[in-house]
Amino acid sequence: MTSEAVSTRRRIMAAMVVILLVVVLFVIRLIDIQVVRAESLKADALEKMSSTTTLFAPRGDIVDTNGTVLASSIDTFEILTSPKDVTEFKRKNDEGKWVKVPVAQAMQEVAGVLGVSPESLQTIVDDALAKDPNSSYAVLNKGVDFETFEKIRALKIDWLIIPRTFGRSYPNGAIAGNIVGFVGADNEGQAGMELAMEQCLRGESGLQFAQRSKDRVALPGTTEILSEPKPGGTLQLTLDRDLNWAMAQLVASQVQETKAQYGIAMVTEVKTGKIRALAEAPSVDPADVDGTPAEFRGSKAFQAPFEPGSIFKPLTAAMLIDSGNATPNDQVVAEYRYHPKPGVTIRDALPHDPMNLTLTGVLQQSSNTGLSILGERMTSEARHDYLEKFGIGSPSGLKFPGESSGVMRPAKDWDGQTDYVTMFGQGLSTTAVQMAHIYQGIANKGVMLPLQLVEGCSYPDGTVTDVPEPSEGERVLSEKAATETIQMMETVVTDGFLADQLRMPGYRVAAKSGTGEQFVNGKLQTTFVASMAGAVPADDPEYVITVHLYSPLTSRSSAAAAPVFKEAVAQVIKKYGIAPATTPGPDLKGRF
Repeated sequence: MTSEAVSTRRRIMAAMVVILLVVVLFVIRLIDIQVVRAESLKADALEKMSSTTTLFAPRGDIVDTNGTVLASSIDTFEILTSPKDVTEFKRKNDEGKWVKVPVAQAMQEVAGVLGVSPESLQTIVDDALAKDPNSSYAVLNKGVDFETFEKIRALKIDWLIIPRTFGRSYPNGAIAGNIVGFVGADNEGQAGMELAMEQCLRGESGLQFAQRSKDRVALPGTTEILSEPKPGGTLQLTLDRDLNWAMAQLVASQVQETKAQYGIAMVTEVKTGKIRALAEAPSVDPADVDGTPAEFRGSKAFQAPFEPGSIFKPLTAAMLIDSGNATPNDQVVAEYRYHPKPGVTIRDALPHDPMNLTLTGVLQQSSNTGLSILGERMTSEARHDYLEKFGIGSPSGLKFPGESSGVMRPAKDWDGQTDYVTMFGQGLSTTAVQMAHIYQGIANKGVMLPLQLVEGCSYPDGTVTDVPEPSEGERVLSEKAATETIQMMETVVTDGFLADQLRMPGYRVAAKSGTGEQFVNGKLQTTFVASMAGAVPADDPEYVITVHLYSPLTSRSSAAAAPVFKEAVAQVIKKYGIAPATTPGPDLKGRF
């Protein structure tokens, strides 16, 4: 064999060895890819080609006692982007030709639809990239409606992502808005029952998995629901939407008429403690929160304590009767001024000659001096104990966000003046809700029931939670004392100084007016709170109606609240079909 043949053979062998080595390397690589690292590589590939997205759960509805919707969820959309992918792109124009679209032009188009500046959108992208050069998530806008979604989608900007979310709709506007409350941009409760009942209303979001193409489009047949979204529960309130609307019109009209700072009107069901209407003016529109000054976005009825004034007098009268220290016919000579102790001065609202009044007459004429003389029959500590039983200084139990407990100091801390003025609603403070609760207890023959604002929370699976526990209430007065107090209040309507404005022929109504002086940092203000509180029908009370006007300017007495109260009573009579009286009112004399 020649040397040339040997050389050729060696070259062939070397080539075969090389080929064999290459083949072996390929086989090893294939084994490594397809066997050894198959699962991890598959997972990596799937991670790059797939994604999980949140399936937002709709927030539960809020409805009134009849099922009328006060708040509900609606479809909205988020405008998202991947900042690292915000670059020039191509799309077809109207002629079907591919054209380049610069980032600035795309931002201008999006901004035009959203009604914002393109610079603000670009800033969002720039800020995201400044924090993370590989940022793939930034929110350009939230809560856009379907029409806006359609316009954005029509722009065909490939670095925009437009997932569906849920927003909030309030079909009744500002009606009961202070109680219903509102949500924030994250669709979580920010005020009112939206906040108080967040656990009921908030749903549980789900997850969805899908494999996607390189342009992030979900591949057909690859979508898988990892967990289903669970909608929130339906919150049913005790409020009646129609009655609340009527109360809102009345109080808003009188606030405007008297140039008051704000007003409140409540209707409470005596035998259940359910609040059937709670109207405030001004009232926030949950769909346009920014349209209402911040101080009126909550509920003044729960959050704004005030000195109640003479609507407190029936409570003191009830204490005197319940403790055996007085009867409706007990007599007193009421002077314009009374000086019970050195440094203590009590006076009535207007100068007058001495009046020979019964306890009934004291309520009719709203005499501070007459009540003070009769009230001396009880110790400060005994009266304080009654006030505590009636809930003064304690929250209502409704757990409304930001609720005030009012202010009442211990009896041992009362000075001489405070000892007397607490008999007629000064020297302490309450909320409108607390006053409604007190009157519910008096009207309910002396038994205070827990106030109710929630009927329950119903979930799609049939589960019902947050139903108030049955309660027999707490007796705070004897039935006799409570009944006689209501009877005295009935004569306020028929024979009191506001009788001409309050009488309702054919119906028996109990009521008491009040003008509460107001103090700020210990200084007496020129402003006051005009109030009316009472019950209908007086012979067997079914509903308590309370009205408060804060700082009325054109009618500077409790008379400012009288027209609202009378019309509110008329609305309640009409709403609930209360029949005219068939028995005469009490024969109680106001003077002797």
